[in-house]
Amino acid sequence: MKIRITIILLLLPFLMFAQTKKPLKKHKAKPQQTVCKAPMAEYYTRFNLCPDSAVTPYLYAQVYDWIGTRYKYSGETKKGIDCSGFVSKMYANAYCINLAGGSRDIWTTVTPVEKTELKEGDLLFFKIKKGQISHVGIYLGNNKFAHASVQTGVTISDLDEEYYKKRFFKGGRLLN
Repeated sequence: MKIRITIILLLLPFLMFAQTKKPLKKHKAKPQQTVCKAPMAEYYTRFNLCPDSAVTPYLYAQVYDWIGTRYKYSGETKKGIDCSGFVSKMYANAYCINLAGGSRDIWTTVTPVEKTELKEGDLLFFKIKKGQISHVGIYLGNNKFAHASVQTGVTISDLDEEYYKKRFFKGGRLLN
């Protein structure tokens, strides 16, 4: 049963984004360019992100599906979720990797990464409470990250926002 679920989870991203080719028209072909399609892509366009060109488009689909979910300490459902629960769900659904515990626990499982070396899917750690790691998000690219904020719930923020810039600790990588 576990093997079937694993296979389905691995194939799901490919099935969701598979497209059939339309027959070519008999006139000059226009140069191809990546075009974001609504509504998910419209949302990401506001952040200068394009899921069509992402390394893991399924990560973007997962984040989009959770946007607006309210914050709830120790929550793990669409009724309410906290930051570590959110990144755990994203990793489980997009990469089939299980993360356990809070942001400090997750920090102990990653390879530290400097801000200049961040890649899509890296985890971001922040020292918000008492100078200790107390918040985690997931890097999307273009200096943007998704996280569950106490104030706004699941949202996308910029690492250069003063609040996060001041509290950013390090990135962490689980993926190669």
